[in-house]
Amino acid sequence: MALRLAGKTGLVTGGSRGIGRAIALRLAAEGADVIVHCHRNVAAAREVSSRVVRADLGSVEQIEAMFQSLRDVRLDFLVNNAGVWKPSPVGSTSIERMNEIIDVNLKGPFWTMQCALPLLNDGARVINISSVAAKTGVAGGRSLYGATKAAVESLTRNWAMELAGRGILVNAVAPGYVQTDMTAEHLGNPANFERAMARHPLGRMTMPDDVAGVVAFLCSDDGAFVTGQTINVSGGFVI
Repeated sequence: MALRLAGKTGLVTGGSRGIGRAIALRLAAEGADVIVHCHRNVAAAREVSSRVVRADLGSVEQIEAMFQSLRDVRLDFLVNNAGVWKPSPVGSTSIERMNEIIDVNLKGPFWTMQCALPLLNDGARVINISSVAAKTGVAGGRSLYGATKAAVESLTRNWAMELAGRGILVNAVAPGYVQTDMTAEHLGNPANFERAMARHPLGRMTMPDDVAGVVAFLCSDDGAFVTGQTINVSGGFVI
């Protein structure tokens, strides 16, 4: 396989497990030097990359400290993947749960981008991981999750406009239901699993590697004229 990202350096947030892990491994396989962010599981992150940074992305102070440790790094790509997927039923969600979802899923990528911007090379790629929940209703009381992902897609379009003068390309990738440890409890319920499967015309749910391949394309020269887009990687979930 041609190493499309040889000589490139980038950061993947939430890269110790699930989608982020698959993305980091795929970008490394394409030749990139990948820095992996994690919140708690440093050991798992070090299985993915020798270059690991740690921060709670719900904390502006910790994000700023993380980028202070990276101040001498030049980035060719940033993948905003880290997020939380927790229930938020409209009749019973606490303010603490609401703040957690908004802090990590919306404030996190915004402040990560703001801190990363001085480190991004002209022509760099920014990939925001969204979700089909930004466009459709999903079971399980995930309204706040969907709202934050819709906001991330709006940020994507606006950043693409704002940063076009530097040649920085900003896109989002929106998976369907992905079988990872984050969704294991929800999809472990047979009724939830069958309902999710029924919305995937291609007959299976999204796998982390499905997402990783699209991110690698967007980070490579093959994606050099794509910006401001959200690419659904969902097996037809949003048809």
